[in-house]
Amino acid sequence: MILTTTNSIENHNIKDYLGIVTGVDVNMPKATLSFNMQKYYESYENKINEVKEAAFQKLKNNAVKLQANAVVGISVDVETSATTGLIMVSITGTAVKVS
Repeated sequence: MILTTTNSIENHNIKDYLGIVTGVDVNMPKATLSFNMQKYYESYENKINEVKEAAFQKLKNNAVKLQANAVVGISVDVETSATTGLIMVSITGTAVKVS
């Protein structure tokens, strides 16, 4: 599966546009008390990356359901809440068949 933020893929021809696909994942990390802010930020960054990876997997699964072998024009939106620690990642793109 080819994933790209661009609207075309070099050395590939888009044969069919199959529709818009999304992948969304949400997580609320457990609060941990720490006096080391560096460790806190690293932990939060790792959690964001985990949520983003889960959202990409959902995007790919939805593209496969449409029999796509690529997704173009990908947009990634990461939202966090300072008060609750909630992390939401939404990824959108166009599922296509390329040759």
